[in-house]
Amino acid sequence: MITGELKSQIDQIWNTFWTGGISNTITIVEQLTYLIFIKDLDETETRNERMSKRLNKEFTPIFGADQQDFRWKNLKEMDVNERHAIFSNTVDGIFPFIRSLGSEKSLFSTYMKGATFGISKPAVLDQVMEKLERLDMSNQDIKGDIYEYLLSKLEGGGTAGQFRTPRHIIKMMVQMMQPTLEDTISDPAAGTAGFLVAAKEYIDKHYDVTELDKHREHINKDMFSGSEFDATMLRIASMNLFLHGVEEPNIIDVDAISKDNDISDAYTLILANPPFKGTIDKESIAPGLRNVTDTTKTELLFLALMLRQLKKGGRAAVIVPDGVMFGSGKAYTSIREEIVANHKLEAVISLPSGIFQPYSGVSTAIIIFIKTDNGGTDNVWFYDMLADGKSLDQKRNLLVDADVFEAFSFGDIEDGLSAVEDLKNLHDKFNLPDIIKRFASLKYPKQSTEAQRKRTDQSFLVPFKEIKANDWDLSINRYKEIVYEEVEYDEPEIIMERLRKLNEERGLLMKQIQA
Repeated sequence: MITGELKSQIDQIWNTFWTGGISNTITIVEQLTYLIFIKDLDETETRNERMSKRLNKEFTPIFGADQQDFRWKNLKEMDVNERHAIFSNTVDGIFPFIRSLGSEKSLFSTYMKGATFGISKPAVLDQVMEKLERLDMSNQDIKGDIYEYLLSKLEGGGTAGQFRTPRHIIKMMVQMMQPTLEDTISDPAAGTAGFLVAAKEYIDKHYDVTELDKHREHINKDMFSGSEFDATMLRIASMNLFLHGVEEPNIIDVDAISKDNDISDAYTLILANPPFKGTIDKESIAPGLRNVTDTTKTELLFLALMLRQLKKGGRAAVIVPDGVMFGSGKAYTSIREEIVANHKLEAVISLPSGIFQPYSGVSTAIIIFIKTDNGGTDNVWFYDMLADGKSLDQKRNLLVDADVFEAFSFGDIEDGLSAVEDLKNLHDKFNLPDIIKRFASLKYPKQSTEAQRKRTDQSFLVPFKEIKANDWDLSINRYKEIVYEEVEYDEPEIIMERLRKLNEERGLLMKQIQA
């Protein structure tokens, strides 16, 4: 979440648009996104140039010899009117250039065709660029926070349960699922493509350049997919992936759970935080989804969609509202039974209710499952996350060192701290490293200690039979045992004597005051 100086800087840019006569919120968000994209393109080009010199290796430049005026570092040095003319030029200016990025028939190119320049006054463009130049957006987290803050300003932002997933939670989920170069990864509620970007970052980090080059075509065209029906989000998601090295982002323009989406048996990994508390007209729902859960609730239909879209053996990590875990309606129990009985439910991680503050206090959980079509759930691993490294109030202040938070939230368990006492102190404020480590240990049952954990512990295993007997209830409170500390009270006579003495003291004080 943006706070302090950064929030103030974004607000100043916002006010520049308003005072310059641009008051439409969507227009401001889009124009700022384009400018951030243009700035990022130049920064990406600069990094590639440096790497090319260092490694003595050729690279394909983003900007041609006759397009150097489109680079941010050159634009910011231009005369105000000259710069505005480059932005306004609809034939061979900067916007025709960014619309041409990506292959001619790519979805990225399709969505960028709608990108148009909407700042009519040269002075407004000059002031906005000057203020953007002061923003340090080298950190991807900051960039994500800026997007979050911009999107929160959109009219109706946060309705239908559409909240940006905190980046450290995304990174934890990606680390738990450990995507590979062979995976085809999807997010059916892509938004700004946060999950897909994090998966790409994970892959870039865990594979060397030779392996990445070998799979370059797969990465550029097939590895990352998603769906989104908001035109602004489509462009933002596409730009976000493009800047992270995915040349042809495969984000399709469709309402994921509608009849228009017929994708099935396509992906090996799904990472998602679908909309909560939304509904869809019965007539619009893809028929096959209602066979799994007969409902109009989006949080249930998305789970049915994921089961349809996964290949056999494919896996999913999904954030769902708590109601999905224990809802007693037929639609709720049927989707839970489908996942537990007919596929393999691996884990349920209960999240603190403040995770989505300041936008919502909704309680949520992460469920991790594998599509098998023939069952396989043996024991389900439950974890009660109590602390995510930030305060659970509306301020969401960081409770641990920023460098440690960054390293641990992406699974670098041994980085930064080594002493057992330090790890214990960290855990009290930040459970993510423990979750990643314990979940990974489940792959090696003989080495894992999870089977010995008690129901009073933060994590434990629950057998299939017990879940079935509880009407497929997946709420952690159904199975967790709470230890109550015995409190001893004084005898009534002692308490009464204490009260009598207090009354005497009060009486003496009143007499002194009156005197």
